[in-house]
Amino acid sequence: MKTLIYIEHRDTKTLRIKNKASVPLRLCVFILIVLTCLPTRIQAQDSLQATRHVMRSVMIGAGHNNTFETYLSPLEYEGPEVRFAYETMRMTRLMDGNVSAQNLFQLHASYTENISQTNHTYGGLVNWNYALHYQFRPAKGLKILFGPMLDLNAGVVYNRRNSNNPAQAKAYGGLGASGMLIYRFRIKNYPLTVRWQANLPLLGVMFSPEFGESYYEIFSLGNGGRNVVFTSLHNNPSLRQLLTLDFPVGNTVMRVGYVCDLQQAKVNNLKSHTYSHDFMIGVVRNLYLMRGKNRANISPKTNPF
Repeated sequence: MKTLIYIEHRDTKTLRIKNKASVPLRLCVFILIVLTCLPTRIQAQDSLQATRHVMRSVMIGAGHNNTFETYLSPLEYEGPEVRFAYETMRMTRLMDGNVSAQNLFQLHASYTENISQTNHTYGGLVNWNYALHYQFRPAKGLKILFGPMLDLNAGVVYNRRNSNNPAQAKAYGGLGASGMLIYRFRIKNYPLTVRWQANLPLLGVMFSPEFGESYYEIFSLGNGGRNVVFTSLHNNPSLRQLLTLDFPVGNTVMRVGYVCDLQQAKVNNLKSHTYSHDFMIGVVRNLYLMRGKNRANISPKTNPF
């Protein structure tokens, strides 16, 4: 009987020891679960904050334009050009928050004349690019961006001496590739940011009248031929390049830039090109889209530019 009581007392004691041991064990499991979930939660919050950081810039500039439209004239026309550019960039949640989205809107107008100075043309083009760039960070201060791009264009070239065909409409767009290099550096304690970007259209469509065909025949008589043409590098080898430098002046970030816009096509036995070289100046604003009164500082990981 005593032995039984002793064994029962021993079992009770053993259970108490197991219960005491299970308390820190459960605590360790709980801490492990929290530590496992915490990075994911922090990463989700960082990704959410990253999508709220927006870089916006506005630039205006002027330069030189070279226009050639065989539909209007066999001669090249050259003259001054003015350009406006509006750009936004922000990080997205794609691919673990390493993809940025860029909206680039450009508007330029030109007034050109032929080599004999006997005739003038007026030209204007609206361009919109939307690009998704995957951001590589191979070194401190250096970013390499690359990704797909949507490119849309609409405009007109008007020749005031022509009577039958005084204007050529410009409407084309498609998909392409976009690349960018961004490098942050300092001269002593003065911060600078330089960026080079290139946009290359690859596949698309373009509106164009056929050789000798008037717009009256296309839209009024309905005798249009093959006016929507598939474009690629073989008949639309074009390239847009942008070089910018950001530098602070007081509390304002200024931006100076150079645009090299080379647009050319050969469709329906018609040749055309518009070569633009413009020098730009503007301002940059780094914004944080606030929810309520909360605000976060822009960090290198969440800054899209």
